[in-house]
Amino acid sequence: MTHVTERPVSGQPENGDRQLWTAEGSTNRRRTVTYADAGVSIHAGDKAVEMLKDKVARTHRPEVLGGLGGFSGLFKLDTSKYKSPVLASSTDGVGTKLAIAQQMNIHDTVGIDLVAMVVDDLVACGAEPLFLLDYIACGEVVPDRIAEIGAGIADGCRYAGCALLGGETAEHPGLMRPDEYDLSANGVGVVEEDMILGAERVQPGDVVIAMRSSGLHSNGYSLVRHVLLGQARLKLDSVIEDLGDQRTLGEELLTPTKIYAKDCLSLIAECDVRAFAHVTGGGIPGNLVRVLPKHLDATVNRATWAPQPIFDLIQRKGRIDQHDLESTFNMGVGMFAVVSAADADRAMALLTGRGVECWHVGDIIEGTGQVHMLGSHTRG
Repeated sequence: MTHVTERPVSGQPENGDRQLWTAEGSTNRRRTVTYADAGVSIHAGDKAVEMLKDKVARTHRPEVLGGLGGFSGLFKLDTSKYKSPVLASSTDGVGTKLAIAQQMNIHDTVGIDLVAMVVDDLVACGAEPLFLLDYIACGEVVPDRIAEIGAGIADGCRYAGCALLGGETAEHPGLMRPDEYDLSANGVGVVEEDMILGAERVQPGDVVIAMRSSGLHSNGYSLVRHVLLGQARLKLDSVIEDLGDQRTLGEELLTPTKIYAKDCLSLIAECDVRAFAHVTGGGIPGNLVRVLPKHLDATVNRATWAPQPIFDLIQRKGRIDQHDLESTFNMGVGMFAVVSAADADRAMALLTGRGVECWHVGDIIEGTGQVHMLGSHTRG
């Protein structure tokens, strides 16, 4: 354990004859300041890591070398599987959704959100997520709480098929409240160079397929908290009739983000996929436009789906106009796939077979690189 000590006052050598100072056997030191005195418990951190070892081990792929505890995570990439492998990387966090988790003292789902934000950005270019490294900053390391967070991260990695290769838990007393924490992660994936997806592959006549979100996912929570907990003064433990299923508001807001990585990889293997658009901050138009070349547009027909009730609740309570709503939230769509028209039906059948609710939401047409939101959402 790191500590700082002071030299003794009495009996100090004179005439420059200095003696080495050691903590052991010294009885006349004035005081010893430990790392724990500063609010950092190395023991608590070690205990949290120990509690997570089994969960982390379940995420390991054959390429993982060693286990937890080293200075770095090791991953032996089998380059014989690829002709021209390209590594993809992504970094993200969970944002202010964490404030809801901390208020409710529920910590085992935000790790799933963290993984989803990273791996579904990776798969958007066609990359298979290989491994993830997490970073947890907190005011105080409470082993049970860190273990809950870490268990969610491990679960998310298993859902995505990637290894949780390592990470860092940092205690920041005096900078963060004891019950406060923040999360981030970095992920690495691999894709064949000639299989990279994106705007360059999109063609006129392609079909846009929407994949349903599990709810708000992990974006727009600053606005959500401002509207629902601030302006509307709703309580997290209140059952909101509009949400159905006798769910409390807090339960709805903590619904984990859907992870699409394995579904998208299956789609790539079986169908002619041109691009994926992961719907995060910026909403549908702000993310779908990222996979459009300058000479093509995408149509999105709102009449093809009904957003979850939480979106209508936020709009009504905050009196938010449609444009701002769609520029902030996913509106019930977590991922778009742009596929060839010939493979559209096959793609939707494959996704449906994997339990992903999906539908033909629009098309790729000649244009100037814009997204056209058409019609009105169905209700109910």
